[in-house]
Amino acid sequence: MPKATTNDLLDRARAWLAEDPDPQTREELAALLAAAEGPEAEAEERIAWSQLAERFAGRLQFGTAGLRGELGAGPMRMNRAVVIRAAAGLAAYVRKHPELGDLVVIGYDARHKSHDFARDTAAVVVGAGLRAALLPRPLPTPVLAYAVRHLGAAAGVVVTASHNPPQDNGYKVYLGDGSQIVPPADADIAAEIDALGALAGVPRAEDGWEVLGEDVLDAYLTRAAGVLEAGGPRELSTVYTPLHGVGRDVLLAAFERAGFPAPTVVAEQAEPDPDFPTVAFPNPEEPGAMDLAFAAARTARPDLVIANDPDADRCAVAVPTADGDWRMLRGDEVGVLLGAALAAKGASGVFATTIVSSTLLGKVAAAAGLGYAETLTGFKWISRAEGIRYGYEEALGYCVDPDGVRDKDGITAALQIAELAAVLKRDGRTLTDLLDELALAHGLHATDQLSVRVDDLSVIADAMRTLRDKPPVELAGLTVTRADDLTAGTPDLPPTDGLRYYLAGPAVDSARIVVRPSGTEPKLKCYLEAVLPVASAAGLDSARDRARDLMDILKQDLAVAAGLA
Repeated sequence: MPKATTNDLLDRARAWLAEDPDPQTREELAALLAAAEGPEAEAEERIAWSQLAERFAGRLQFGTAGLRGELGAGPMRMNRAVVIRAAAGLAAYVRKHPELGDLVVIGYDARHKSHDFARDTAAVVVGAGLRAALLPRPLPTPVLAYAVRHLGAAAGVVVTASHNPPQDNGYKVYLGDGSQIVPPADADIAAEIDALGALAGVPRAEDGWEVLGEDVLDAYLTRAAGVLEAGGPRELSTVYTPLHGVGRDVLLAAFERAGFPAPTVVAEQAEPDPDFPTVAFPNPEEPGAMDLAFAAARTARPDLVIANDPDADRCAVAVPTADGDWRMLRGDEVGVLLGAALAAKGASGVFATTIVSSTLLGKVAAAAGLGYAETLTGFKWISRAEGIRYGYEEALGYCVDPDGVRDKDGITAALQIAELAAVLKRDGRTLTDLLDELALAHGLHATDQLSVRVDDLSVIADAMRTLRDKPPVELAGLTVTRADDLTAGTPDLPPTDGLRYYLAGPAVDSARIVVRPSGTEPKLKCYLEAVLPVASAAGLDSARDRARDLMDILKQDLAVAAGLA
């Protein structure tokens, strides 16, 4: 490394160290500096230089997902200095928009540093002359989203990395309507962060913020129970896991208030634990994450298995199979089931989902005479669908009560799916039966995903470039009839880094693939859907077999086309 570059890197690291308010990250950075300035050519020194270069290569960018990243010292990590700057940028934005009000509500989960980051945010907000209110303890993200609307706040912040690995944390921002921020608010807040000088210039109060009581949680629970029909069937047994997150107590309270029997909680994953010791990744979609829940279900033999991710804004559902085992439903399956249930109860308004989710929801909505909208990925977009009554995304996120929580909510989704399962059980049917009926009515909508986790983000960029430079013309024997590069946006969608392919062939009614980098994890995500005709109930099994084969070949061919295989 040239001397001028190394000197600049050392100067930036020392300047960061001088104003870092956290003894833990100061110690971490001081150790890296000491190793980097040690004897030349030693392995420890090389590692230290590499770490410093990575941590000071830029800074975490504040966007529509707020902030999310690995904990540690430096501007490319999540730490108290980065959070203080983010809070100061948000406070400056709120002060420039007095029509929003002056209250900022702050929630947090049980991850490492979450409470520290929440207190730092409150200190900055009060230091800026605004009011801050902290939730009383670590609570699910949807409780914070509810509190923003319930309290008429100008903005809300929740400190969480959701389902990311244990070493990560994050910072998600809501504005007064209870929705996550979208452009131009994200860019305006980022500009306020960029305009900040030294950290010492950010006023921070020693106290003066409010710690909310349990009444805000009580109001949320009352609202949550209200999504169900009074007096409906509640006879349902469940096994539940919060995956070491903060969902357990709130979900159990919600089930009790709604009149359901208490779920059997997976003991090994019941307590909040920021290290998530029983799972490789605390995401119900990841292989192995549900193994302990399925083991408990084989003993308890419940009607359903339900899981929340660590901040309980997502909900996973598994159903028993004919051979006595368990199958986790895809997010698209749960999403359509919830939509069908709401339509059957006479819901009015618009059903919304994303361009990467199944198109079956649109057919369910049309059959019920309801409006339908497709948005970009993420609830920051879904929640803004005009006239929304229900929205979901395939990544296990469901919004069944947008007037209460204008975001995905794993607690109310669990209540709604439990109610549907109980109604079907009363009638001698199951969730699987209803899925079969929807397939017979609208065609079998098979979905799958090719998800590639990387250590080097350039792999994702290279794959997207390869697909743009050499777009596929055929995949799995299906002809690509149309290819959309979504970078420039479309008449219905704002710009995003994504590619969309429409395919046709004799074996399918229609097919679609969307490829995009994940906004929250180092992953390339490819979403596949094929609609197969089904003539009768007797043909469902063979249609599913054909769909599985087609999805496998589509994934293989797409990986080759993207240069990943």
